[in-house]
Amino acid sequence: MQEVLTFLLMGGSALLTAGAVAFLGIGLYSNVLERFLSEVRDESAGGVKGAGSVAIRKLGAMNRRFMWPGYESKTRRKLIKAGEPSQYKPEDIMALQEISAFFALLAGLFVVNGIGMNLAWSLLVMLLGLFYPLIWLNDQVKRRHLAISRALPYNLDLLTLSVEAGMDFTGALAKVVEKGRQGPLREELQLVLKQLKMGKTREEGLKSMIVRVDLPSLTTFVTALIQADKMGTSLGKVLRIQSTQMRIDRTQRAEKLAGEAPVKMLFPLIACIFPTVFMVLFGPIVFQFMFGNVGG
Repeated sequence: MQEVLTFLLMGGSALLTAGAVAFLGIGLYSNVLERFLSEVRDESAGGVKGAGSVAIRKLGAMNRRFMWPGYESKTRRKLIKAGEPSQYKPEDIMALQEISAFFALLAGLFVVNGIGMNLAWSLLVMLLGLFYPLIWLNDQVKRRHLAISRALPYNLDLLTLSVEAGMDFTGALAKVVEKGRQGPLREELQLVLKQLKMGKTREEGLKSMIVRVDLPSLTTFVTALIQADKMGTSLGKVLRIQSTQMRIDRTQRAEKLAGEAPVKMLFPLIACIFPTVFMVLFGPIVFQFMFGNVGG
């Protein structure tokens, strides 16, 4: 009888535990997981892919309260200059830093246990992982600046021809946006055109583009346009001068890169190509000198 009672108590406890776990799972699914999956579907349909992006958004929302103003303003400026990749916000970049540092620490601990190195190396790897998202963000800024620098002479020539053909600045800018090549510069000019149509002055629209892009060559060109507008100088003449100067700068930049090419090729030649050539040329001679008499 006592054994039956014990069995019934154990069975009832197991059923109650299973029911509690089931209700907990249902509650978590209805309140957390279902919402998370719906956000994953919405994000994927909107262009930001995967559950990882949703996790970054969630972690970024948690970081919002802990973020100091200096970090936020500096990261926001870099994101704007980078063209806001994946619609990231400063708190999302902090979330990426945390995730990267965590996985870098795990990788560092794995390497330390496998090789038997000092634990400080894993902390160094974690610091590298912590700063990797910032390095990636700086690289995005450099890539966008390079794309704008390459597209600027072509779009400036098109703007100059449109103004010299008799169009006003807004019409010429619309022609550049219509006929220009796809890229970040066209996106910025399209945003300036929208601002002009919404009632902003030409100076306000161009100055906002300077702040967003923060590229010296573009700043020089836009500043010359603003000065010409203030002083009443012919816009076509200013654009022609700027177009010529831009073409000269591009030629000088290409000559500079061509001059730097031999210096950049020196290390691969010394480290990779020359040793291989020496092995191919002198390897048989050395082998014959060392082992030539063995057969005889």
